Amino acid sequence: MLVEKYKQPVMNLVYRTLPDAAEAEDLAQHVFLQVFKSAHRYEVSAKFSTWIFTIARNLCLNEIRRRSRHPAESLEGASTENEDQPARQFEDAKIFSPPDALLQGELEQKIAEALEGLPEKQRTALVLCRQEELSYEEIAAVLGCSLSATKSLIHRARETLKQQLKPYLRTGAWREPPN
Repeated sequence: MLVEKYKQPVMNLVYRTLPDAAEAEDLAQHVFLQVFKSAHRYEVSAKFSTWIFTIARNLCLNEIRRRSRHPAESLEGASTENEDQPARQFEDAKIFSPPDALLQGELEQKIAEALEGLPEKQRTALVLCRQEELSYEEIAAVLGCSLSATKSLIHRARETLKQQLKPYLRTGAWREPPN
């Protein structure tokens, strides 16, 4: 039951941190293995969602550290995903007409690109707030920081995204042309 309930939210968080669908699925499985192995350490007084997102974030950070210490090239020398395609989404609850779907896909791609440019803590805080709908207190527990620091991270992330997306939303161009 826990896997079914948290599989999608955990995969979404992992995918936003490590934007590779296959790796996100693998790491999400590791999260649930870690939950199973660490079940005896779970304190019933804490929310389970906070605990599992903390495990997911820590495993993501470990993977980022591992990659920086041991960078690996693909055997083919190039990414297997087409960079012109929008970022893979695990969940699509809305249905759009073809022209609207094209615009929606483009907007989602631009938002994903802007999110990737955020510092890790800001990105994680914003994803936990907007996608997983965690409270600021729960996000603070996941990130291991104070409530005021969490609010600040989310505010800075929103402001940065707003500034990065404003030219695109106004003109349809991703970067504003120089004057």
